[in-house]
Amino acid sequence: MSLQNQYNDVINQPPMNEEQQLYSDLVYVMFYGGVTLLALVAGAYLLFRRGNAIAPEITPPLRLRRWVAAFFVLMALSHVWWALLGCFQVISDPWLAIVVGAGLDSMTLVPAMMAMLLVMLQDRRRPLWPFFVAVVPAVAILVISMIYRSDTFILLLKVYLFMFGIVFMIMMVQAVRQYGRWLRDNYADLEHKEVWQSFVAIFVCVLILWFYIMMGSGRIFAYIVQVNDLVLIGLLLWRVETLQRLDEQDETVGQAGSGESETPISSMISSVSTTSSIGQLLAQHCEATQLYLRHDIRVDDLCKAIGTNRNYLSQYFTQQRTTYNAYINNLRIKHFIRLYRESVASGHPFTAQQLAQQSGFRSYSTFGLAFKQRMGQTVTAWMRDING
Repeated sequence: MSLQNQYNDVINQPPMNEEQQLYSDLVYVMFYGGVTLLALVAGAYLLFRRGNAIAPEITPPLRLRRWVAAFFVLMALSHVWWALLGCFQVISDPWLAIVVGAGLDSMTLVPAMMAMLLVMLQDRRRPLWPFFVAVVPAVAILVISMIYRSDTFILLLKVYLFMFGIVFMIMMVQAVRQYGRWLRDNYADLEHKEVWQSFVAIFVCVLILWFYIMMGSGRIFAYIVQVNDLVLIGLLLWRVETLQRLDEQDETVGQAGSGESETPISSMISSVSTTSSIGQLLAQHCEATQLYLRHDIRVDDLCKAIGTNRNYLSQYFTQQRTTYNAYINNLRIKHFIRLYRESVASGHPFTAQQLAQQSGFRSYSTFGLAFKQRMGQTVTAWMRDING
């Protein structure tokens, strides 16, 4: 073939569409492939590795680990089918290819992400099947749009997904608040247990993806989506390996291995029925014995120590307008203040971090937050005022 004929063939070829132009960018293709491979490796890591690389001392929820692994695998598969549809043009009709890709994402990634977020909340097992059922109308709309080839149904799909997203967001806000109350009512130490920060970060990532779906186009937005996927992978890996398992099995194991003998007061469970009695027992068997200095002491441990049950103890804290977490942390802060005054008076060298740990706080950042809530100022400011 002559050079002139080759030139004529190039001139006569149809222009590449936007997707083809994007996948002709070698840098983007390498970036896209790297994110795909990373998602697949992260999923395999969570599925097959028994240990915990990021925080070896933490035992994460196995159920969450599996769901996040499934989400990573689906993310990798989503990259694969969009590459097949956009670059290799498995479906020659660009409009139909987009509809098929959106349908596959709606049936897989969307319900998997919602299930994954719910599994992070360990106060109870919430049903996951409604979210898989909820994507059925979206898939039905896509099928109808393919049959009639109408953009009206695509607009209807966007409206449905938008409303569904709003409802899910409202539900998750309520669920996270409920989970937070459950933590404060059951655990004195909240390190590696709270999740609201993760939900904020994940929400930002999902918002970026949604903005791209609704309004974004072009090379810059495509790169932004891949960077967003990288951030989401890192965030979820960190979250799944730093979230402490709080299910009943873990609590039973923790109690059995704590080395603490059950107090004889537990025989009085049936006799303790008034909140005034609980107040006296707390003073005698928690405050006087400094039981609050134990790390990760749970409300069940305190119930056993004073010989009551969750209902009576919860009623007592409600009447006192406090929570179990606040009650324990207030005792620890009083202990810290006492240790601080004694250390200053004796002239022995010390640090606030050391005193906080001796007062029952496992984390200094948690101590600092609790101290500011209780005293109305930071630890540094309080010490400066005391010494000034």
